[in-house]
Amino acid sequence: MRRFAFACALALAPFGAVHAEEEAEALGDATRGEQLYRACIGCHQVGEGAQHDKGPSLNDLFGRRAGSMEGFEYSAGLKRAFADGMVWDIEHLNAYLENPKVLVSRTNMDYRGMKKPQDRRDVLAYLRTFSASPQDIPESEPTALAYNVELTPEILAIVGDPEYGEYLASECLTCHQINGDDDGIPGIAYWYEEDFVIAMHAYKQKLRPHPVMQMMAGRLSDEEIAALAAYFANLE
Repeated sequence: MRRFAFACALALAPFGAVHAEEEAEALGDATRGEQLYRACIGCHQVGEGAQHDKGPSLNDLFGRRAGSMEGFEYSAGLKRAFADGMVWDIEHLNAYLENPKVLVSRTNMDYRGMKKPQDRRDVLAYLRTFSASPQDIPESEPTALAYNVELTPEILAIVGDPEYGEYLASECLTCHQINGDDDGIPGIAYWYEEDFVIAMHAYKQKLRPHPVMQMMAGRLSDEEIAALAAYFANLE
């Protein structure tokens, strides 16, 4: 049985009232963000003449619906995020940059994440300079932009009971297919346990936008989530 080995805490400090030309500075240091972004440029082009590469272009990223750039073939996970109506605002960009799998299961983005909050602020400040009409960056009113998905050591230490998970899974299987097929509704069979747990807690704390899944995850205890993760990861 695999044990979970990580926690996720995502937050942005409150922003004060700023003028439009000061927005990027309020978010972070765009100059430093440009340096940090060099680690991303191999997959994501940005700026004048940017084209899709291994990942989509990140021009006009802020306020854009996830998975919506024409001419790029997105993963099934981002197609699902598009169907759920997820928008790339600061909260979701911060979460995705910190750990992509918190937000999008089975994403093709092979990136372990940027753990330091200031680094994320700086990169987002840089990317913001390429968005004409960014969302959720105030120009006149102070706004607190913060979101936490926190998995405590106690949650991470839970070893799920797959037999209990099988008992609980009947409600999941009214929609999801036991063979793992992803036909309209995404498959959840054979996930890594930690991916399943992260996803369910993100729904539970309403970071992932699907309202039905938010409701379902909100009913589950930490032990029940771990049990379901153990069951679906180890189907015969």
